[in-house]
Amino acid sequence: MADAVFAVPGDIKSPTGGYAYDRRVIELLPAFGVNVDHLALSADFPNPSEDDLDAAVRLIADTPESATVLIDGLAFGAFPEDYLDLSARRVIAVVHHPLYLETGLAHARKVELKASETAALGRANHIVVTSRATARILKDELGVDREKITVAEPGTDPARRATGTGAPLHILAVGAVTPRKNYENLIEALSALQDLDWKLTIAGALDRHPAAVEALRERIAQEGLSDRVTLPGKVVPATLDRFYESTDLFVSASLFEGYGMVIAEAMARGLPIVTTTGGAAGDTAHSSAALHVQPGNTAEMTGALRRALTDKRLRDKLADASWDIGRTLPTWHETARRIAAVILGLKI
Repeated sequence: MADAVFAVPGDIKSPTGGYAYDRRVIELLPAFGVNVDHLALSADFPNPSEDDLDAAVRLIADTPESATVLIDGLAFGAFPEDYLDLSARRVIAVVHHPLYLETGLAHARKVELKASETAALGRANHIVVTSRATARILKDELGVDREKITVAEPGTDPARRATGTGAPLHILAVGAVTPRKNYENLIEALSALQDLDWKLTIAGALDRHPAAVEALRERIAQEGLSDRVTLPGKVVPATLDRFYESTDLFVSASLFEGYGMVIAEAMARGLPIVTTTGGAAGDTAHSSAALHVQPGNTAEMTGALRRALTDKRLRDKLADASWDIGRTLPTWHETARRIAAVILGLKI
């Protein structure tokens, strides 16, 4: 078996799409001839100290010289150029979404991250991305050779079709409360729909960005929606399954998605969807299964939500298409197979 290490910053058990992707890849690579070990890097990436960078380089240098090193993009793009030798190992970057496109960064930090990410990706032997949209961004905006990029979309586990609630209509959004998820905009859009019978659950961690959580709670109270909106925080998989099961409409207000794993999960359950088109989200949610709106456009979001909430025939049409597409989504085995092929130097 080939040897590889997968360097991931922070707690790999964290409940985000990126960490879920890394966990599943590590779990499944051995089935395709790749023996892989998890290498934990500092949780401070993508804002590492010099000590964090020195420690990361030492950890990588201590791995077998024959090992291929996969590095999660949350860390890789933050390595300054003078740290990029990485002991002459074969290095594969795994990019979920470009660091410089994270919402809420100061302009100077965006410029800094774009420069470091461009330099880092230029030094990588190969790059794995989670969507065609991210591949386009790396090629068009960071000048990465398209031949160096392999798209390995996240897998989606099979699921039962959701039955919904019906009265009130249950709207579900999934993802940690951070500025990029743009939940305040969703609440603003829904505040104009108080004449309709609905409730909203936002299922996602509340400890990733305290300021965003506080602002969201304040906006919910200001709009008089405290009795309609629930923030259960991070939930166990069984609870999330129950949320999906009882949902009538799935919504994503995100400003940018590297893929949109929760959108794929919604389609696996045959849910009608209203989503922004930020990043890869529009590609993930086919137009036959979702109403698409521009990121941050409150009026468009309000209009799409009103259409979906008031037109059962439309919801049923979107749901049927969602269910059909959900049956064709890539599996996690396909994801791991594509990454294993890159590690082994095989053509896909």
